[in-house]
Amino acid sequence: METQGRVRSYNARRGRLSALTVERMETLAPRHAIPADGPLVPEQAFGRTAPVVLEIGCGHGAAALAYAAAHPGHDLVAVDVFTPALARMLAEAERQGLGNIWMHQGDAVLLLADRVHPCSLAAVHVFFPDPWPKAKHAKRRFVSRQNLDLVADRLAPGGHLLLATDHDGYAAHVRSELAAHGGFDVTEGERPPWRPTDGFEAKGLAAGRRVSEFRAVPASSSG
Repeated sequence: METQGRVRSYNARRGRLSALTVERMETLAPRHAIPADGPLVPEQAFGRTAPVVLEIGCGHGAAALAYAAAHPGHDLVAVDVFTPALARMLAEAERQGLGNIWMHQGDAVLLLADRVHPCSLAAVHVFFPDPWPKAKHAKRRFVSRQNLDLVADRLAPGGHLLLATDHDGYAAHVRSELAAHGGFDVTEGERPPWRPTDGFEAKGLAAGRRVSEFRAVPASSSG
C-alpha cells in the first residue's frame, strides 16, 4: 500500500521524559516490544500461534490491559507514539503479570501497511481516537476509506473492527465513512464488557457526552 504523502492521524507531542519513564522503557520495552522491523510473524514475535489483536492509539493502556487480562489466549499489540503512556502501560502489565501484551511505538498505519500480513488479525480496536473536530483537520481522522481498506485487508476471516468515540461529530463521520466504503457490516451500541471506563471515556461521561460504539465486520467474512 502506498503511504507516501499520508496525513498523520495524531499529534507528535514533544517533551522531556522523566527518569521513571526512561527507566521503565529501558527495562520493560525489550520484554514487550515487537521486533523493530520486518514482517510481523506471531510465532517468532510472541512465541506461539494465537489470535492477534491490534489496538491503535492505546494511550495509557487501560483497554489494552483489560483485554489482555480477559483473553489470555490472545496476543494484543498496543500501538501509540507517546512514550510516557507506553511506559505506564508496561509497568501495569508487569504488575499484573500479563505476558500477552505487546507494544509498538510508532505509526499504526505504517505498521499495518508495511509489516502486518493480510488476513492475520483477529480484531482491530480504535477507542476514543483524536476527533480532530475542526473542519480543516478532518482529513487527519483515522477512519477514512483508505484506512478502512487497509483494516479490512488485514483482518482474518471472522475478524472485526471495534471503535468507540464520545464525540458526536466523529461518530457521524464514522457512520458516513463506513457507509461510503460499503465493505463492512456494521452494528452500533454494543459496548465490550471487558473494556473499563477509564481515561477519555471517563472524562467524556463525566462531561455528559454519550459514547457511540461501532462493530464492523468485513462483509466478505460476516456470513
